[in-house]
Amino acid sequence: MASSRQLLISYFLASMASSLVVAGPQVPCFFIFGDSTVDNGNNNGLATSAKANYTPYGVDFPDGPTGRFCNGKNIADVIAELLGFDSFIPPFATASGTTILSGVNYGSGAAGIRDETGQQLGELISMNKQLLNHQTSISRIVKFLGSEEAAAKYLNKCIYAVAIGSNDYINNYLLPKHYPTSHIYTPEEYAVVLTQQYSQQMRTLHRNGARKVALFGLGLIGCTPDEMATYGTNGSCVTMIEDYVQMFNNRLKSLIDELNGDFSDAKFVYIDSYEASLSAAYGTGVSYTTTPCCHVSLSLGKAQCAPGTVPCSNRSSYAFWDGFHPTEIINTYLGERAYSAKSPYDAYPTDIKGLAELQLGEDQIQPKDKLKNWRWSMIKSLFSGPMLGGF
Repeated sequence: MASSRQLLISYFLASMASSLVVAGPQVPCFFIFGDSTVDNGNNNGLATSAKANYTPYGVDFPDGPTGRFCNGKNIADVIAELLGFDSFIPPFATASGTTILSGVNYGSGAAGIRDETGQQLGELISMNKQLLNHQTSISRIVKFLGSEEAAAKYLNKCIYAVAIGSNDYINNYLLPKHYPTSHIYTPEEYAVVLTQQYSQQMRTLHRNGARKVALFGLGLIGCTPDEMATYGTNGSCVTMIEDYVQMFNNRLKSLIDELNGDFSDAKFVYIDSYEASLSAAYGTGVSYTTTPCCHVSLSLGKAQCAPGTVPCSNRSSYAFWDGFHPTEIINTYLGERAYSAKSPYDAYPTDIKGLAELQLGEDQIQPKDKLKNWRWSMIKSLFSGPMLGGF
């Protein structure tokens, strides 16, 4: 039997060794769902005009044009760094092996809450399809960890970020030639329908193990160069679109309370992209102008950079990279405020940092039996809300 002196020495050496270990990520994994604001390559192989795997996209990103709709990092990249990950979360399209244990990015340019959203641009991965892709990832994680119970405990500790909804307006409700939604619903009714479908999708995510979920509200989509040019406002934000954004965001805030009331074993938070975007000009020194940094292509819907063109050189002075998407400096600012709120308006009821620090008790871990029948529950959810067009 070891003496007390030997035990003390062993304890001292173990303590010294642990102090030398480099701190890892604050959570074991980070899963990302959404649209072009977070897409990092999932659209590259799709037959769509909504892709960004060509220059000048990625001019300031270490790997060049990867499919990110930005000159550099998108907001998901910024948050991944702040969470302590030493590499960016891979897109589902190329994620393989044990790399998925750190998380997967399912984002897709032009994607929406509704399945038909954005389809006039070509192929995309809607939110419902992203949830199906996540189930594929879960099945792989189960194999890596050895059991559904182990996978459930692992997933319960991860951060889930969802940034979607803008295209349900830009590439759906505001395009009456392509979609009937504006003829069927008033703006207020449409906000209700969207959040009802969103609610079902978040409940599916919860059934599949998500316990720490950040939902991003819509940003200043009525103030983008593309929308201002479309509506000819001479540099002013499109008031009608901003009113729609507020209707949706107000409903989304209420959904946060509803989900937290229904699930005592989870925490859903709201990230106020709108208010943070309003303060971005003061926080970064850039000005919101009608001119994007890159030269946009009329053939790509006035929103995306023309292939092979030379962008502006002073990119840190521009808020918008192309006709719709922010520059890296804005993404960094928004990501930092989403991670660690600088204002009571930034996040509710806590920020992503607070979400990462949240400790869930063992009695709140999802039971093994609730992780069964994933695909059946997903199929049922696909048909639980009103669907228009598309499929």
